[in-house]
Amino acid sequence: MKNEFCDLCPRHCHALRPESAAATDAMLQGFCRSPRNPVVARAGLHRWEEPVLCGKKGAGAVFFAGCNLHCVYCQNYQISSLNCGREISVERLREIYRELVEAGAQVIDLVTPTHFAEAVLASLDSLPPIPVVWNSNGCDEVSTLRRFEGKVQIYLPDLKYADNQLGRIYSGIDGYFEIAARAIDEMFRQTGPYELSGDGMLRKGVIIRHLILPGQIENTLKIIDYVARRFRRGDILFSLMRQYLPCGKVSPTEYPELNRRVSHREFERVRKALFDSGIEDGFLQTSSSAASEEFIPAFDGTGV
Repeated sequence: MKNEFCDLCPRHCHALRPESAAATDAMLQGFCRSPRNPVVARAGLHRWEEPVLCGKKGAGAVFFAGCNLHCVYCQNYQISSLNCGREISVERLREIYRELVEAGAQVIDLVTPTHFAEAVLASLDSLPPIPVVWNSNGCDEVSTLRRFEGKVQIYLPDLKYADNQLGRIYSGIDGYFEIAARAIDEMFRQTGPYELSGDGMLRKGVIIRHLILPGQIENTLKIIDYVARRFRRGDILFSLMRQYLPCGKVSPTEYPELNRRVSHREFERVRKALFDSGIEDGFLQTSSSAASEEFIPAFDGTGV
């Protein structure tokens, strides 16, 4: 990896990112404020992904620090915005994959890998014996994704906003919907319709995730409508999540409109819309208990 101007994600910061944070005393440049070497906050078996990724033991999750979105409500705010993690080499990243496979992981789950795309690509020069998952916020550059064709078998993008104004307010990004829609189209082009193994595990395909935000039900209804119109039955899996709880910058004084959980009435409206949409392939978190801090892992350097 060389020190050169970064153009990996749709922000096009053109920041000069050093290979290692140790190479500079100055503040790291770019929106993600990350070196090119991967920075990892945790690696281990993670049981809280969709069932088709976890199996009996869990997904082999690698949680990268930093992010090209800074969502004010992020449940992983400690690592996504505060960049808590440990810088490692590409070779160490490969070793982590091997350790996760030996531990019984069903997939290698790369959580928020976009800004470390070059390091991740290098780490996949020899593919693991289990599917690789690109688990992103949806803010991905199509040209970057194309470099992973044949390397990534499963794409797990968010589709956060149909309303671009919400993207500007809560994630600091312009044109989020168009960016994510183009990225998801490229992901689907690469994988084609999803395929399950005989034991119900996902072998290849796209799972689109959407987190319901309190007070923003119209946004969720637009997302459901878009997915229903854009994809046919059997094309993709859709995961509608009820796990929102106030995190990150959200407080009674900052973003107070988000300082609560999704209400029962809001959820019932969303559930009815989902069932009426014709979307049959996917997952729905029905229990309000999904909105719990116990499902947020400790970003303490475990497995790094």
